[in-house]
Amino acid sequence: MEIWHCFLGKKPDVTILDALSQVRLLHHACESFPPRGPGIVFFDEVSAQLLDLLREASKSGMERVLAIALSRTGMKPTDIWRLLGAGASDVFAWDHSDDPAREIAARFERWQIVDEILRSPLVKDNLAGESPAWIRSLRQIVEVARFTDSSVLITGESGTGKELFAQLVHTLDPRRNKGNLLVCDCTTIVQELSGSEFFGHERGAFTGAVSARDGAFALADGGTLFLDEVGELPTNLQAELLRVTQEHTYKRVGGNSWHKTNFRLVCATNRNLVEEQSRGRFRPDFYYRIASWTCNLPSLSERREDIAVLAEYFVGQLCPDNPHELDDAVRQYLLIREYPGNVRDLKQLVTRIVQRHVGPGPITAGDIPEDERPEGGDAAFKNCYEVALESAVHSALASGVSLKEIERAAGELAERIVIEEEKGNLQRAAARLGITDRALQMRRATRRHNGAGGVASV
Repeated sequence: MEIWHCFLGKKPDVTILDALSQVRLLHHACESFPPRGPGIVFFDEVSAQLLDLLREASKSGMERVLAIALSRTGMKPTDIWRLLGAGASDVFAWDHSDDPAREIAARFERWQIVDEILRSPLVKDNLAGESPAWIRSLRQIVEVARFTDSSVLITGESGTGKELFAQLVHTLDPRRNKGNLLVCDCTTIVQELSGSEFFGHERGAFTGAVSARDGAFALADGGTLFLDEVGELPTNLQAELLRVTQEHTYKRVGGNSWHKTNFRLVCATNRNLVEEQSRGRFRPDFYYRIASWTCNLPSLSERREDIAVLAEYFVGQLCPDNPHELDDAVRQYLLIREYPGNVRDLKQLVTRIVQRHVGPGPITAGDIPEDERPEGGDAAFKNCYEVALESAVHSALASGVSLKEIERAAGELAERIVIEEEKGNLQRAAARLGITDRALQMRRATRRHNGAGGVASV
């Protein structure tokens, strides 16, 4: 991995660069603004310029950028959270340890492994999406799956992909010769038979037990046990699972011997288990056994920029030999529609549209089922657009973002999206934005100039 570096507000320190070279960290001076790819920003004080640089360079946290203070005296504890909020992947002072260069190298090595997995067919072919919210969730689950053996609790609304994440945890688990992924749907567990379902039973343990039987914990030995919809378990069943989830030992129903099992536990739920605890519907002691790590999947409304990506992904799945394009009207419709069922809802809609399409050309508005079409024409589209925009502004204001920052971020985001969609063609991008291509070039040049001011690099 090759990374860029720059110094903000102070002349370059050659000794720092020598230290980085000694740990074989490939690095080069930042030559353009905003910088591209992973990098390091060295600073002597936290300023608005530093925060803006981090926002630009990290692309809302999509790129890995380290913020390194040249001295601990130049950074307050509260500054760390501001820098992380601006997009820094980590923040610390150069003099906070005896070997900061090796710390930096270790972080980038870990991040490189995680991001290579994200770019692999394993993830790309099964978990489509490019939004910052989605990438953050993927990075978290990949790191936990590959570098720990901890239990994982996956939360999120119905249809967000929790089972796919559970399968990813199992696939990335580094154990050699690991067993299978065993799925246990907690909504189907009959309370009277739960002991046998989970722990198994001995012959003659109850009427009808004509032979011994293994339960879920025995069958998951050496592999992964996925408890889907774990929030549906009654509290008395949660109590029965306390010992086996912590100590990995259990007794069969009707048996006296303790059995050992080695499994990785992954749970999923669409309930808020913290709220469920306050209402007495979920045991705190069970929660802390299953939630060594938690990963909350964003709803589709929180990753609307992925709608077009997902729609094309589903079209490709449905028509692998001849994937059809979506014309502008269909694309616009998909982008503004609400999806209460999240990604599953979108997939079902795209499936219905593709099934109606005939011929070799693009998918058109007539392929949208009649019951799905907006009734109010332009007014309906405008209302949907305003609702989506209002939701985004509400979220920004709730996070403490000022009006000036909202205006700046919205404009820059619109430019970036259109330029990416037009494959870098500024003339077509400007036309879609309703400005001249010269005006677009000047806006971009001004932003680069403002970002470059006061930065020293070597």
